Formats: sequence, C-alpha cells, structure tokens
Amino acid sequence: MRPKNNGKKLVSLVSFLVSLFIPSFMSAVGLFLSLWVIVPAPTLSLFPLAVGAPEISPWLVGINAIALLLTIFRRQQGWLYNTSLVCSLLALILSLIPLLQFPAANARIAAEVQAVLGTNYLAAVPQIEQAGRRQQPFILADAFRGIPVREVRISEGVVFANPDGVKLQLNVYRPMQIGRYPAIVILYGGAWQRGSPNSNEEFSRYMAARGYCVVAIDYRHAPQYRFPAQLEDVEAALSYIKTHADEWEIDINRIALMGRSAGAHLASLYAYRSTTVPVRAVVNYYGPNNLLRGYYDPPFPDPLNVRAILRDFLGGTPDQLRELYLEASPINYVKPNLPPSLLVYAGRDHIVEAKFGRSLYEQLRATGNRAVMLEIPWAEHAFDAVFNGVSNQLALYYTERFLAWALKSSDYTTSGSATPFMMGRKKLTRAIAGESARSLFFPQQDCQLPAIKATSLDFRLIKYAKKS
Repeated sequence: MRPKNNGKKLVSLVSFLVSLFIPSFMSAVGLFLSLWVIVPAPTLSLFPLAVGAPEISPWLVGINAIALLLTIFRRQQGWLYNTSLVCSLLALILSLIPLLQFPAANARIAAEVQAVLGTNYLAAVPQIEQAGRRQQPFILADAFRGIPVREVRISEGVVFANPDGVKLQLNVYRPMQIGRYPAIVILYGGAWQRGSPNSNEEFSRYMAARGYCVVAIDYRHAPQYRFPAQLEDVEAALSYIKTHADEWEIDINRIALMGRSAGAHLASLYAYRSTTVPVRAVVNYYGPNNLLRGYYDPPFPDPLNVRAILRDFLGGTPDQLRELYLEASPINYVKPNLPPSLLVYAGRDHIVEAKFGRSLYEQLRATGNRAVMLEIPWAEHAFDAVFNGVSNQLALYYTERFLAWALKSSDYTTSGSATPFMMGRKKLTRAIAGESARSLFFPQQDCQLPAIKATSLDFRLIKYAKKS
C-alpha cells in the first residue's frame, strides 16, 4: 500500500507546483513580451522584440488572458499570487493597445485616402480587377492562421547587370494566367548594406496573385559601394525590365516603384528625378528622405546607429560631404507633377521617425502632388516583416487599393489639390529658388537646399548653394 500512497503524493505535489508556477511563469513571459509594445529597443539585439510585439498582439492578448484567468482561479494569498495577478493584468492592457488604437487609425487613414484620391476612387477600376482584394483592414483569423497566398509563376535569380563583377539579380512574380499586367518594381531594405530580392517574398507573391507582375530587384551594397552606385543599379534594372517587358507580360506604361526603408529611399529618389522609364506611382514604406536632417536629428534610442549607416552609405559626414547629402535626399527633388505617392510610416519608428514622412508628405501636397500619408501609431520600423501582423494587415489593405487606383484605374491623374499645410507660398517659392531652407526644414542647422531650375520638361537639380 505504501508505494501506491507515495505515487498519489507525488502526483499531488506535481499538480500543486504546476498550479503554483505555470500561471506565474505565463504572467512573467506575457508581461516581458507585452512591454515591447511601448518600450523602444535600446540595442540591435532587442530590436526584433520591439518590431514583433505589436504585430503579434492578438496572440499576446490570448496568452495574457489565459494567464490572468489561471491566476484568478487559483485563489491563493501571498506575494507570488498578487505579483502574478498584477503582471497578468498589466500585460493584458499593454497587449490590447494596438487593437484599441486600430479603429481610430483606420478611420483617419480612410478619410485621408478619400480626401486625396476621391470618395469613389476605385469606381474606375474594372470589377474583375477588384476580385480577391482584402475585404477588411484587419481580419482576426488571419492574425493566427496567416494571410492566404495563392500560387504564382516565379522566375528567380535573373541576372540583369554585372557592375565591377557584382552579379545583380532580380526575381519576377507573375499571375498563373498568361496576360499583360501592370508592374510593381520592389527594392528591399537593409540600411543599403544587406538584403536580397527574396526579402518580403510573401508580399511579392500576394500582389502577383492579384494581377500584377512584381519584379524584386537587387543593388550593390555599402560601404564597399557608395552612393550613387545604388541609384545606377536601379536605373540598370528598370532598363532591363523595359527590354524584357514583352517576355514578362509587363505593360511598360503602368509601372509603380515600391521600396522599404533604404529601398524606399532609392525608389523615391529615382521617381522624383527625371526618369527614363515612366513611373505611375511610388509606394514608400518608412524610407529616409532627408539624409542631412536625419544625420543631425537621429532617433533616441538609436539601435542601428543611423549616423554610422549614413557615413557608410555616402562616405563621410555632412561637414565633409554636404552637397552629396543634399543630392541623395529625395525631399530635395519635390516639384509639381510627380507620380502619386503612398507614404507608410510607423508612429514608433526608431530608425526612420514618422516626422520625416510627414515632412515629405507636406511638401508633396504643398507642390500640388497627390500624396497619401498612412501613419500607424503603434508600429515600429520594418513592421511588415510580420506579414499577417496587425500593422501590415492595415498597410496591405490600403496599399493594394492605392496600387489598383494608380495602375488599373481609368481615372488616374498625377496631380491633386495643393494644400499649403505648414508652408506658405513665399516660403515654398524661396525653397524652389534655392534660398536657405534653414527656417523650413532644418531649424537647428545652418544648411541650404539645392537650387532648382525650371525647364519646359521638369524641374531638375542643377547646382548647390554654398554655405556662406
């Protein structure tokens, strides 16, 4: 009889320990992960936590709710019980923040899109082209099961250039049905130092399945190759795409450029300057656009060391290479009649802060261009790395609608009603004329915008004003 009783005692002891420590462990883990919804990452090693926590908030809500219920049902006294209860409750509140902010953010973005593109901006898109789009900005089930991606045709590793012996490749994603499709040319992010056309492949496949030819292109990396090598590679890739448009079933007159972070910088810079390949739209996901201001006004905390990245990319500091910093900044090429821009920025971005996106947005609108600003208040830089995350579901919903309007609508136009925002007409005129923009964009720095010269075709950057 004694061995049997000992077995019962062992089971009871284990059950007691489980009931005591499992809820406490879940509470601690849930709180640790949920804290990153509001706490910025101080170092690069912790940065993935700050990116991922808001995106998996539905999972965290579930974990924290279970931990809270288990703690309550225990009904025990003592410091461990009270600590677990407080931790679970706090973790649940933190994990709910993105979901609680979502309705207001979505309503604001929807109003912005309609104000810029029109109330019925998709009315001119053929009904057959609208099939398969996401029906809601957020689908809870997709946060758990993933966003469905249909089969597409993929051609990987196509070599389009070989500068200095560096083999540059691109990937082509096409719908299964043979046809003729608008194209989305995608440039990956990675601080101009890393990445490949395989980055964010889920997005490329998703858009290809919705009637686009998606071409993800490569470029040379810093610090071995410095600007403007990357821009030259973008030009080479687009020329190659133009040459092979028929082979890849691309309508060369319906091309959009899209980039993430460093790739968004290159996409905007190419599109806002005069181009050899016509671009109908730009999609800018959290891209740097004012490198001079970015160097003097880095984020805090700064987990990637933004200044070091810019020095590697351009080859020195603004004190050494002021003109190059200006030349490499897309905001300095803003002029009338640019392609429509969708700017997607994260409100908690600690790599490229959202204020830079807002500055670009205001200048685009002030010069009469169509621009939509999509700011996600709870998100961190590179939020769309979690493809089915809360932020990317919202961004994807409006990105595919913006691209449908830009590439598939018969009502597409480049210009919109100019809204002066923070810039008066006199200040804007002085900026375009090349006067000091210190009071406009660099209130704490003695710097100047490049002079812009008008021609019958466009406005082009022709010289830089010298520091007095």
